[in-house]
Amino acid sequence: MDTGYREQINQLDRLRKALKSVGMKLTYQRMVVFEEVAKTNQHPDAEAVYEAVRRHIPSVSLDTVYRTLWLLRDLGLIRTLGPQREKARFDANPHRHHHFVCNACGTAFDFDSPQFDELTVSYKLELVGQVQTAHVELRGICRHCLESMPLRQEKEAKEA
Repeated sequence: MDTGYREQINQLDRLRKALKSVGMKLTYQRMVVFEEVAKTNQHPDAEAVYEAVRRHIPSVSLDTVYRTLWLLRDLGLIRTLGPQREKARFDANPHRHHHFVCNACGTAFDFDSPQFDELTVSYKLELVGQVQTAHVELRGICRHCLESMPLRQEKEAKEA
């Protein structure tokens, strides 16, 4: 059995168990929303998930997708990236990892770092609360945007 298929089965099993633990059923809509987030490492925002789900369920509403995404987050199956005031992006990768987010295009990339995994937090944080999980989010300019910047600057100069 290939590892991609096995991972998909494991993810659906996690979804089923999490929903059952709170007395909810695994509906087709919930399954499709979760699959659309889980099958990509692009960390889609809610609108991208909605567009992908509509290909399978044309009658689905944007509200249903949002509610399902927040339910999945509350169940610990996905998490949001970035500040909440911006477009939230969703990640279904359950394994410990960190993120690089491009400030130019908004794309998020997963990366592993044993050094970041071992970070310790200040004892002063105990005054704020108890840390349950942590991940590092680095922000910068991705390789694609860096390579296209001279072209973009040249185009803007010609249009001026």
